[in-house]
Amino acid sequence: MAIRINRVYTRSGDDGKTALAGGSRVAKDSPRVCAYGDVDELNSVIGVVRAVLAEPPYEGDAAAGSLDGALAVLQQELFDLGAELATPAEAEREGARKMGGDEVTRLESAMDELQDELAPLESFVLPGGGMAGATLHLARTVCRRAERTVTTLVGAGEAGPWTARYLNRLGDLLFVQARWIAAKTGQAETLWKHGLDAGAHAKKNKD
Repeated sequence: MAIRINRVYTRSGDDGKTALAGGSRVAKDSPRVCAYGDVDELNSVIGVVRAVLAEPPYEGDAAAGSLDGALAVLQQELFDLGAELATPAEAEREGARKMGGDEVTRLESAMDELQDELAPLESFVLPGGGMAGATLHLARTVCRRAERTVTTLVGAGEAGPWTARYLNRLGDLLFVQARWIAAKTGQAETLWKHGLDAGAHAKKNKD
């Protein structure tokens, strides 16, 4: 489907409402708009990850290239998911793409493949692991928020259950990808230490 955009601003949203697919108008803070807005934010953060992967020290690295390719597919799928969430039932078109079991299974398979190359965790991982790892952790947290807002929509019967399931598996995959790229590029991960005296730890690192 060809799309042509000649002008970005329309002034039609100045009344605090926006148009959904099909033309109906709702408040900009409605659950549906919040849901696809969070998915859009997630897509943007994944775009930041890809930009990081295109720069040193990741530029030209085979693992970084493989990860970038996987993230490129995820961005396309997230745009499709946003379109699905922006379409109320009365405006659905026959043949429109929707999230389903195949997409979720693919995420699980990708996760299993990467997980096989990682050592088992002995504690929780703190966000980090180089710039790529850190931004993937950021994407993971945005994904969890998107999952929560989409779950609200699903609970109200205004979105299909596979939308939230997809985001649930994607959050898991982003976590594994963060660990995987850190390991492949020699970036150290920081594990959470229960009961750590933060002040003493900071002094030790300073000394």
